[in-house]
Amino acid sequence: MSDIGTFKRDEAGPGLGSGQGEAGFGDFVQLLKPRVMSLVVFTGLVGLLVAPVRLHPVEAFAAILFIALGAGASGALNMWWDADIDRVMRRTQSRPVPSGRIQPGEALGLGLALSGISVVMLALAANLLAAALLAFTIFFYAVVYTMWLKRWTPQNIVIGGAAGAFPPMIGWVAATGHVGLEAVLMFALIFMWTPPHFWSLALFINSDYHKANVPMLTVTHGRRATRNHILAYTLLLAPVPVWAALTSIGGPLTLAVTLALNAVFILGAWRIWRRDEAMAEADGYRVEKRFFTFSLFYLFLHFAAYLAELALRPWGLGGWAAVG
Repeated sequence: MSDIGTFKRDEAGPGLGSGQGEAGFGDFVQLLKPRVMSLVVFTGLVGLLVAPVRLHPVEAFAAILFIALGAGASGALNMWWDADIDRVMRRTQSRPVPSGRIQPGEALGLGLALSGISVVMLALAANLLAAALLAFTIFFYAVVYTMWLKRWTPQNIVIGGAAGAFPPMIGWVAATGHVGLEAVLMFALIFMWTPPHFWSLALFINSDYHKANVPMLTVTHGRRATRNHILAYTLLLAPVPVWAALTSIGGPLTLAVTLALNAVFILGAWRIWRRDEAMAEADGYRVEKRFFTFSLFYLFLHFAAYLAELALRPWGLGGWAAVG
């Protein structure tokens, strides 16, 4: 792994600037990583809605819009910098920059423009603290994770996971103007969830990371160590949503959902841990793929439960006051 971090910004290489097709509107949308953006919007919206302060609907819409633009800015900057890696990895070769449909300078310009717009407008629509958190999130993802951690350390996903964990905290701060315990726990839920989620993916696409010399844990320490880490982080994750379920954003429904999801998630991590590579290869990494897919539901259903608890409160059914 001695050549990790020595990638050159070969912007004139194959697939870049070679005129391989014109960029359409969909290419610019893809540049913003819409699937990641959808998760950011959802968790940010939940953070905003479950906060104890209610924003006017127009203010709330504006806050979420600018949080989404900030996420899109991060995605564009990530695709600009990672074009050399994306060109090598099979699952990313068709992205707009490595395929040549969008020039690197266009991706950089769009990312910087959206960064400035999103931060300034969130400050005007909500408050300075929310805008500062958004600015830090963009910087952390684009610079700390993309330019440094991803290429230098197998802890890239562990530390870099903070970037994806900030949206519910930003939503909470946009509504309240301060960081509360509930916001910290929502952040911690995503932060601790990220390593087992991505490491399970790395187990069955490891060849891509090898080709691109990305120091994912599967590359630097092997799949056995990765399986150990998945189980360890899953066990460390489990208490976080339980604690969140016992706060003002939770209630009996949330606690029940959390306990059920934790049971399935821990069981899945244990099944991954007890397998060796011969078993995994024999069935095409079926258990690992199922765990990865369920991890998406794990996160979504937790945040959906917070919303459901909020929706039940007008009828006296949501929150711990309902059983008090």
